[in-house]
Amino acid sequence: MFFTYLRRELRRRRRAALVVASGLALGIALVIVVTSVSAGMGRAQDKVLQSLYGLGTDMTVTKAAAPAASSSERPRFRFDAQDDGSGGEQSSDRVMVQGFQTLAGSTVGKVDAQSGVADAVGGLSLQVVKVSGAFTRGRFEQGESGGQGTGRGGAQPSPRGRVEGGGADFDVNNYSVYGTDVTKPVLGPLTSSKITSGRTFTTSETNAKVAVADSAYAKEKKLKAGSTVTVKSTTFKVVGIATADSGDAAANLYIPLKQAQTLADAKDKVTTIYVKATDSQRIDSVKSEIGKNIPGTTVTTSADLADTVSGSLSTASSLAASVGRWLSVVVLVAAFLVAGLLTSSAVSRRVREFGTLKALGWKSGRVTRQVVGEAVVNGLVGGALGIALGLAGAYAVTAVSPTLQAQLGGGGGGEGFRGGFGGPGRAAATKTLDVALTAPVALTTIALAVGLAVAGGLIAGAFGGWRASRLRPADALRRVE
Repeated sequence: MFFTYLRRELRRRRRAALVVASGLALGIALVIVVTSVSAGMGRAQDKVLQSLYGLGTDMTVTKAAAPAASSSERPRFRFDAQDDGSGGEQSSDRVMVQGFQTLAGSTVGKVDAQSGVADAVGGLSLQVVKVSGAFTRGRFEQGESGGQGTGRGGAQPSPRGRVEGGGADFDVNNYSVYGTDVTKPVLGPLTSSKITSGRTFTTSETNAKVAVADSAYAKEKKLKAGSTVTVKSTTFKVVGIATADSGDAAANLYIPLKQAQTLADAKDKVTTIYVKATDSQRIDSVKSEIGKNIPGTTVTTSADLADTVSGSLSTASSLAASVGRWLSVVVLVAAFLVAGLLTSSAVSRRVREFGTLKALGWKSGRVTRQVVGEAVVNGLVGGALGIALGLAGAYAVTAVSPTLQAQLGGGGGGEGFRGGFGGPGRAAATKTLDVALTAPVALTTIALAVGLAVAGGLIAGAFGGWRASRLRPADALRRVE
């Protein structure tokens, strides 16, 4: 009897049911879209952060850079000039540790032994300045940086120089090199790039003269898998080309850690330790423990780096997290109230019907259950419509994929950026990355929508049931529907 009466009343009052369902649908659709866009913002920010410190990294351990060298301590390049003044083609490399003070290699093991650390790996960030050209008698001295580089892969300012007591026609090539621990390929900045040609390192190439080149740098220098590059008189075979998943690559060239330590005369030294926690919930406690047990180091988490992200990505994320969610709450509350009032109004118009049913022996509880059942069905219909509208909205956002900008390292978070996840060639510059926004819909979002639909129906049913419970059989004689 319950379902028969329910089906008949819903068919007879389709217009009123559609109005209630539509109000709930709009609120639920808005919740789905806002939740999905917020999830998309989170993915975009994660993608930005991963392009800096590598997939799977929860924090890094570094040591603050030493004070800048005075002009008298700038690196000098000496060449054998021709006595006859005719000059000769020569070149010289200067390999310098980039960004941070070095840490003892044993520090990696100490970090790995901390409670809550799943894995830790060290890396060495280097900057190479190669000066080549024809020089007459004199000495070339590197001066201050002359301008900002614009290429990917940690391109650096091109240094100026001068020749004392002679003349020269020279070029300066400035590029970054990262020494990676090939025995742990799943952690570190190289994981933020994908091998698009050739191969990556094998775990046995701990001291091999092999290199992986960033795709942008490889294109600039016309490198490919099988080519060779020379760094400080050491020839490396390029075994693979890596393309950054987003933004700038971590370095122009990647080489095994031991080779990088040899080039920089930094035996058993690293500049950055990349750390993966056993549980994301333990990141803060692991950070605190490392800072306490390994003094003199700076521990930077992804949350610290996220604070340095600005630009349209940050603005849109804030709007989605605050304005969007509050708007969803307001719309849902309004939809629930409207559904409740409409249901209560519909009950008032059915006074004669319910009064007659009570006169025939229906208890108030039975009438109330009937009204609540109708409201729940209306809520489920609204939920179905809302899910359809929400999915359509999320699909539209993903299809359009608006481009957002993320600026990194600027503002008040700059010190955290320089002190934590900079990577090779990232010590001071502000980076701007473009990311496409998507709106992924998770199963939990669909479940939330279904829950809201049921809740809306129950709230509407509560309004209508309360009104129906107050009806008396005598009301049927005073009201005519």
